[in-house]
Amino acid sequence: MRVFLDLSWFFKKHWKAYVFGTLVLALVSFLSLIPPRVIGEVVDFIDTDTLTQSALFRYIGLIMGIGVLLYILRFLWRVLIFGAAFKLARQIRNDLYHHFTNMPKSFYQKRTTGNLMAISTNDVRAVQATAGEGVLTIVDALLLGGMVVATMALTLNWQLTVITLLPLPLMAILTSYYGSLLHKRFGSAQAAFSVLNDTVQENISGMKVTKAFGQEDEENRRFRQQSALVVDENVKVAKIDALFDPTISAVIGTCYLLAIGFGAGFVVSGEMTIGELTSFVVYLGLLIWPMLALGMFFNVIERGRASYDRIREVLQEESEIKEVDDAVEAPIVGDLDVAIDTFCYSEDGPSVLRNVHFSLKKGETLGIVGKTGSGKTTLLSLLQREMDVTKGTIRLDSVPIDQFKRERVKAAFGIVPQEHFLFSATIGENVAFAKPDASIQDIIRACQLASIHDDIRRFPNGYDTVVGERGVTLSGGQKQRISIARAILSNPAILILDDSLSAVDAKTEEQILGALRETKTEQTLIMSAHRLSAVSHASLILVMEEGTIAQAGTHVELMAQGGWYKEMYERQQLETIVEQGGSS
Repeated sequence: MRVFLDLSWFFKKHWKAYVFGTLVLALVSFLSLIPPRVIGEVVDFIDTDTLTQSALFRYIGLIMGIGVLLYILRFLWRVLIFGAAFKLARQIRNDLYHHFTNMPKSFYQKRTTGNLMAISTNDVRAVQATAGEGVLTIVDALLLGGMVVATMALTLNWQLTVITLLPLPLMAILTSYYGSLLHKRFGSAQAAFSVLNDTVQENISGMKVTKAFGQEDEENRRFRQQSALVVDENVKVAKIDALFDPTISAVIGTCYLLAIGFGAGFVVSGEMTIGELTSFVVYLGLLIWPMLALGMFFNVIERGRASYDRIREVLQEESEIKEVDDAVEAPIVGDLDVAIDTFCYSEDGPSVLRNVHFSLKKGETLGIVGKTGSGKTTLLSLLQREMDVTKGTIRLDSVPIDQFKRERVKAAFGIVPQEHFLFSATIGENVAFAKPDASIQDIIRACQLASIHDDIRRFPNGYDTVVGERGVTLSGGQKQRISIARAILSNPAILILDDSLSAVDAKTEEQILGALRETKTEQTLIMSAHRLSAVSHASLILVMEEGTIAQAGTHVELMAQGGWYKEMYERQQLETIVEQGGSS
């Protein structure tokens, strides 16, 4: 029953639907009591040979009228109660999606895609069932069951009622015990399903890699193993679930045996008529659903409690990125002052960045280079406030970055990440993702700056070409340039290219950078690159090494200093000459 307390916020919000739904259910329960009584009277009339044709038609008309009214009322309570349950599912899904979009990267490093998908689907459905079927079963069990028992005891024979209902406490004890077992096993089944989701998602996303290395059989084996585990866990749930109906059927059968056995004695002794015993047995039949509903209730709420615990666990995770009161809402121009003394991913973890200090004015270009794992991507994440600096400050327009509203920081940065993600939509829609109201002329202009316009024109449907899931129909270079066009179209104050030109040739790279320099003169540009020619025109170049700045300066200054930058630049230039010579 704890899950109903946890969902009290929703029941208070939609109390009208549940109150009116309960009143309709009460009316349905009351009307359901009339036919058994009518049947008993008809049986008595037949037994005494006093049933007339007009009386028979009158009773038939009454039962038919009640049947039509019950049809309408049952439709009404389903709309009220199940309709409210659908609203709960919608609310939880909205809350989850809003929570997902506001959580930092660290949240997704701890939570797998399959787990989040399972919570957003299976667990939400289980909670929805609690607010729909769970409410129905307990209300119907109490209302209809209570009315039937009261009618049997007060209008027919209370002694026979007591005798007949003696097995019910045993059913209550057993169903409660089954419910506690079900809660534990259903949680394990949902966790196993989350892992299966992860397996499927990873295999579909990495199908090219799987095929390239010939690991289809191994991945099939891994999937079958995980699928078998899910089946095993759900079979354990089904075994407990399967105990409810036999237990209830055994109790009901015992109740019938007692009713007929002792009822026959009351008829023989004259304490009941045969018509009253018939009504009593029909009323006992009406008790079957409340008893089944009671078993279903324990089943549904235990599933719902396990699922809602998983949902709350996710929703209660707080973002590490906090927004201060009275946060600055002014637009960000693009001046940048960075003074990172240290940054660690965890309190007791090693320093990932240290002593990173530099300044950048609006319209200038910053190049960040260095070996793999030197801290380039971490630095870019800090600049966008995807994480907070452990010790030190990052200032935008002379204001600490944590003093701005998060929306302002997001709007100020346009990012082209290393991993390019395209949606299963048209090329035009992908480019206009951050600016849905952009005109086709603006989209084309952005694509021209990203040197992808000519490629798009060669597609049969041009900008209306659907790229497929994750851009599967495009080459790596095309996806990269479409991502660049998307960032350019958003027109941010600060544009970040995180090694975003690695899949294009040197000539295309120069075209893109040249176009950006000519048309975005007031836009601050930050570039992380392995190809040093991409940053040779930057106002400031940082050479990162093991989380700190090993060298800093312009291209000319770094070449004069010597060291890693000069050696790598000359090596890359030599490789380019060799490649051009080989191709000629």
